[in-house]
Amino acid sequence: MAINPGVAASTNPDTVGATHEGVNAPGLQVFVFALFFIFGGITSLNDVIIPKLKELFTLNYTQAMLVQFCFFTAYAVIGIPGAMLVKKIGYMRGAAAGLLTMMVGCLLFIPASSTATYELFLFALFVLATGVVLVQIVANPLITLLGPPKTASSRLTFAQAFNSLGTTLFPIAGAALILGSLAKVQAKDLSGPALDSYRTAESQAIVHGYLGLAVALAIVAAVVWSFRNRLKGEAHQAGTGLAGLDLLGRPRFAFGALCIFLYVGAEVSIGSLIVNYLKQSNVMGLTTEAAGGLIFVYWGCAMIGRFIGSLVLRLMSPGKVLAGVAIGAIALIAVSTHTTGTTSGYSLLLIGLMNSIMFPTIFTLACEKLGARAADGSGIINVAIFGGAVLPLATGALADTTGSLALALLLPAACYAIIAAFGVYARRPAEDYADA
Repeated sequence: MAINPGVAASTNPDTVGATHEGVNAPGLQVFVFALFFIFGGITSLNDVIIPKLKELFTLNYTQAMLVQFCFFTAYAVIGIPGAMLVKKIGYMRGAAAGLLTMMVGCLLFIPASSTATYELFLFALFVLATGVVLVQIVANPLITLLGPPKTASSRLTFAQAFNSLGTTLFPIAGAALILGSLAKVQAKDLSGPALDSYRTAESQAIVHGYLGLAVALAIVAAVVWSFRNRLKGEAHQAGTGLAGLDLLGRPRFAFGALCIFLYVGAEVSIGSLIVNYLKQSNVMGLTTEAAGGLIFVYWGCAMIGRFIGSLVLRLMSPGKVLAGVAIGAIALIAVSTHTTGTTSGYSLLLIGLMNSIMFPTIFTLACEKLGARAADGSGIINVAIFGGAVLPLATGALADTTGSLALALLLPAACYAIIAAFGVYARRPAEDYADA
């Protein structure tokens, strides 16, 4: 998810580098691209463990979507306090803190597995997401500072292509390691001690995967910490925890924040349902492992679209491009839900291509001409990522109520319709604000 706006810790341009053109830190872009890759990949693993936990704990779709609810709730809870922390300790130390928090979250899968407790898995995911939020708080403002302001949208789109690279590669390995271990026996056929033993044994596949991630994160955190003083001229403005709420009084910004909420929710909802959707007999009738192996197509399309989009957005109106891809997403949902077989399955997966430029385009259109209020605006938009917690849960509830995953996709389709309207609304330049 993929998905990725941090609260931009505001940097005083008079103290960052010799000019107002960006941060004076040669080679730092490679570091930021690596951060995008890491948190993108880890977020996408939720799409792999949802069907695993759904089977192990015999969950309905609403209960299974609690994985995304707990993960994305961290954005609402941690976003603004995390930004305040980064402002206090700086970008590099903030990145190290985020990576170490992610490592702790991975390690919490050990007690969750040993006790075979679903609630502990959810807590581990919340802690893991807390670290992801901290890393994003560092990555997004840094990438916008590493170059001219006029190309910020294109640059952020390009950086998110590396995020999509992570969301493409991680599910491939995760599906093989985590879903590939599903036994022929099913949890619903067991009870008592046999069920507890089955859950403990099968959840070890999750533990092994996240233990490997914990080791990798520890190494990356050590490298980041060793370069904690590399960023020169870093300075941050003080701010209050509620800074930015008044910006919701501006129609363009409020509309954009709403669309971030809807976009993240729609993207995560579809990604979370891919495995179960492709397993349906009227779609592709795949096994859990085979369906999990196709998650990479969804995120891979987003990656390709972001590389292409970074060029297209330099040539065409961002608002018109946004409206076009949102309408394209609705069309693909319609095709998927009204056909069968591979046409139905791949139509759903191709929505990733439509999603590709949505976040950076909505982000930059909403925050256009905020000036000195840009950091406050980023804080509110960061909280709006909470849509990734709310809408998947609502989509799961709709699937349970109607008994149809196809009908449940009407909710993401409605989200895309509103995003298309925002693209049309924001196709013209933003107004200047006297207090910006």
